[in-house]
Amino acid sequence: MALGLQANWRQFALLIAVNAFVGGMVGLERSILPALAESEFGIASTTVAVSFIATFGLAKAVSNLFAGRLADRFSRRSVLIAGWLIGVPVPLLIIWAPAWGWIVGANVLLGLNQGLAWSMTVNMKVDLAGPRRRGLALGLNEAAGYLSVGAVAYLSGVIAQQYGLRPEPFYLGIAFAALGTGISVLFVRDTGAYVVAEAVEGGRSGTAPRVSLTRSFADVTWRRPYLFGISQAGFVNNLNDALAWGIFPLYFASRGLALDQVAVLAAAYPLVWGFLQLGTGWASDFLGRKAFIVAGMTLQGAAISLAGVGDSFSVWLVAVVMLGAGTALVYPVLQAAIGDVVHPRERATSLGIYRFWRDTGAIVGAIGAGVLADLFGFGPAIQVVAALTVLSGLLAGGMMRSLPASPSGSRWEVSK
Repeated sequence: MALGLQANWRQFALLIAVNAFVGGMVGLERSILPALAESEFGIASTTVAVSFIATFGLAKAVSNLFAGRLADRFSRRSVLIAGWLIGVPVPLLIIWAPAWGWIVGANVLLGLNQGLAWSMTVNMKVDLAGPRRRGLALGLNEAAGYLSVGAVAYLSGVIAQQYGLRPEPFYLGIAFAALGTGISVLFVRDTGAYVVAEAVEGGRSGTAPRVSLTRSFADVTWRRPYLFGISQAGFVNNLNDALAWGIFPLYFASRGLALDQVAVLAAAYPLVWGFLQLGTGWASDFLGRKAFIVAGMTLQGAAISLAGVGDSFSVWLVAVVMLGAGTALVYPVLQAAIGDVVHPRERATSLGIYRFWRDTGAIVGAIGAGVLADLFGFGPAIQVVAALTVLSGLLAGGMMRSLPASPSGSRWEVSK
């Protein structure tokens, strides 16, 4: 059994397609749901309007936490299929929702879908790629997902401007769910055997302890400084993503932009993010992870601050493009950095814990930014998130002073 992208390109390509459909499910909401809360359900509170992001983030975080252990027990393919089956009702619930509570409930299911399905595409691609192209594999995976997020965010906004907020934009979701489920059931194969092959190839097949969620949680959360630095950066990255998802559309609309203009801004951020990840993950395989993470978080903070002081569509477009570029520097690299220093047999669990903390950031970002916006206005809420993002990047740089020597020659630390 050969590791590597070239040897496994057919399965890798299928998983890229699957993750594009996973991303499309989220893209449907990024330019529409905040407006839907105000126009169809009469919700005036910013905090309540972005509550769907908090419930989405909570469900995704919890499912990420357990996704790795479930994959070890039931196989990666089984968890991928389960994630898709949970996501099938989401567009239908949004189309038929008579009250805002239905939207919130649909986003619980969407969070579970994303946590299980996206996590498995990450793990399965890393399994296939092997250690020397881990960053490239994750860059391709995240690019597929977030290019789809951006394209669908724009397309759904255009459809909503032309036909209305419901139901027409969400017909896309029905197609995505059907295609993602069908490909996963009919064509995707499990990759668990590649984990064993990588451990044997690395000469470490007998050194991994029994996989423990409790021990790995402590390692990733606080016990190992390198992993803590990565986790807190992921947390803050998704905190500012929640701002871009929930607060920016309301902020831009409050400044007089039409829905189709808001859709352009909502789409530009993930499109730039997705496209640039094609290069950033690959480059970090050769140049190291830390510089990308520190630079990316700093650029994100500057972009968010610029958005908060901007006063025109052109300035806001520059800001969201900068935000997408900063996120591209960070997003696949953080996950690759986790894989660099954990044993292959612990990787799915450790990545799940990292993704738990990363997506918990979305909950804090949605609620915290919403409360700040209600109390002090959009401007101060945006600037607080900008400052936190820069500080997080500097902290990550301090925590990542050692390990690994080079991404291509991964150094596993086996916890006792």
